[in-house]
Amino acid sequence: MDKLHTTLPRKYFWPLPAHSTTSQTPRRVGLEIEFAEISVDDAAELVRALWGGEIRPQGPRDTLVQGGRFGDVKIELDIALKTKWAEDIAAKALGDLVPVEIVTAPLMQSDLPHAQTLTNALRKAGAKGSRAALAYSFGLHLNPELPAPDGSGLVAVARAYALLEDWLRASDPIDPARNIIPFVDRWPTALVDALVAGRDWSVDDLAISYARLAPSRQYGLDLLPALEHLRPALLADVPDTQLKGGRPTFHYRLADARVDEHDWSIAYEWNRWVLIERVATTPDLMDALASDWTGHHASLISTRGDWVAQVESRLQRYPDLLRD
Repeated sequence: MDKLHTTLPRKYFWPLPAHSTTSQTPRRVGLEIEFAEISVDDAAELVRALWGGEIRPQGPRDTLVQGGRFGDVKIELDIALKTKWAEDIAAKALGDLVPVEIVTAPLMQSDLPHAQTLTNALRKAGAKGSRAALAYSFGLHLNPELPAPDGSGLVAVARAYALLEDWLRASDPIDPARNIIPFVDRWPTALVDALVAGRDWSVDDLAISYARLAPSRQYGLDLLPALEHLRPALLADVPDTQLKGGRPTFHYRLADARVDEHDWSIAYEWNRWVLIERVATTPDLMDALASDWTGHHASLISTRGDWVAQVESRLQRYPDLLRD
């Protein structure tokens, strides 16, 4: 039997599931795409050629393509230090190790194929991705809007991710260089345990526990922007340096940006995220995975590999997860 992740579509995008009767408005998603060996100016011209708009430089390392078909698009060298002079020195010293990043406006799900067209154009223009060089550590960040303005569905998605994270990492490992930089750490086991036990958690419960157990922006799924948007008063345990402003989105950083590889696609990475949300909206599967985790974590001899195999086996029993 094929591993489940190998059967995920790579040429079309699954829709996000509805989490409740309050989550029927089509949800948008912002994308951040990192790559090397194409300059900010050349990438901006490529975006303008595909999507229209006017190129408006914003500074020495970033520009804006304004007024195009899919909203404003920012293109920048992805480096953020305390001072501009330090950024200048680092950018010159590190060269292509500092990625160029394209940051889109929130896109309708129906417009995501145009993002795939963009990455195809980047590849043809010579852009290099995560695995093109040993020290590259480039990511594709997905910023899907929350299922509902009141936070409905957030806890379920957090629980699903907690239960699936090891499987996601093992089924298609991220580039080794990304494991030695911030922003893609695993969630702490204590947080996973709390989420598994917190079957009836509210958003308040999630905010309080996340602030206590994972008060950092460093994770493959960063919930601080969403929680700062929804429950800022409950994040007192989070250092100010980690609070960059709230917004009603998830911030998922686990995906590599393999823009130069012909068999890679944004659709594939997007569908991995949608799979998380499909699990979150399948209560009996969530209960089964939570029970599996409890037994796994209580065992003195189970390994992370054992857990990954358990998750794979459990997911294989739910063929509807792969429905188009």
